[in-house]
Amino acid sequence: MTTPRILDGNAIATQIKAEVAAEVRQLSGQGVRPGLAAVLVGHVPASEIYVRNKVRTSEQLGLYSDLITPPDTVTTEEMLDLIAALNAREDIDGILIQLPLPKQVDAKRLLEAVAPEKDVDGFHPVNVGRLQTGQPALSPCTPAGMIEILKRSHLPIAGQNAVVLGRSDIVGKPISILLLQENATVTICHSKTRDLASFTRKADILVAAIGRPGYVTPDMVKPGATILDVGINRITTREEFDQYFAGDKKREEAFLLKGSTIVGDVHPAAFRHAGAYTPVPGGVGPLTIAMLMSNTVRAAKLRRGL
Repeated sequence: MTTPRILDGNAIATQIKAEVAAEVRQLSGQGVRPGLAAVLVGHVPASEIYVRNKVRTSEQLGLYSDLITPPDTVTTEEMLDLIAALNAREDIDGILIQLPLPKQVDAKRLLEAVAPEKDVDGFHPVNVGRLQTGQPALSPCTPAGMIEILKRSHLPIAGQNAVVLGRSDIVGKPISILLLQENATVTICHSKTRDLASFTRKADILVAAIGRPGYVTPDMVKPGATILDVGINRITTREEFDQYFAGDKKREEAFLLKGSTIVGDVHPAAFRHAGAYTPVPGGVGPLTIAMLMSNTVRAAKLRRGL
């Protein structure tokens, strides 16, 4: 059996960021500096780290960034006023609202209040509709990043059987549309799919975005398939560690030190059957921030007709 190829998301993200930085320099010559506003409500440690990374990356690439941190007591109406002000600001090209939001805030109303041309997450119904109908649109960052991984790794998409596990609005549905646009034959599976393995075993490209640790087992993978693992599941017990990583000394050292590690939606043993796969961590994850930066620059150009 040939050794599967590891698709290095960090390396591909670095490439994309370098391209974004070059575009930002080019735009600055035309007097334009793309701007990203990140809205982070309250104090959710994971969200704080994630947003800090986004702000730091945008500054490294030469974008203007504005971090806005309303208190966790904020109301939907106050948030709508904030978004209206950001929609009106000429120096802001992209608006990012970090989820999850506190219970009293209506997330759906907020995401729909963002001007579609500033919706760098690609969640607005207008952008979803444009994506669906093949018009120029701001695509959701994670699915767009997955297409970049396939293309930049010179892996075929056209004519391939692609199976997507999961039907979320953030990953499952949009990646299905993007794969279809690249002429793959797409099947969407989910928690109610009967005899799931009979579908996954036919997949040339298998996207795992179902939100369950190690859900895809070796017997579910077609030999030589390309696996894109979107899952990020934190495991904290020794029993779970041994279930997924028994014998992995390097991972064990890190687990004992930190008290936790992460596993994707694919059982690590299943990767041995793949032709190529994205590891967790270091696979799909790094592309999400890179594509957010790319979307912000794209929004800046589209808004100005460049």
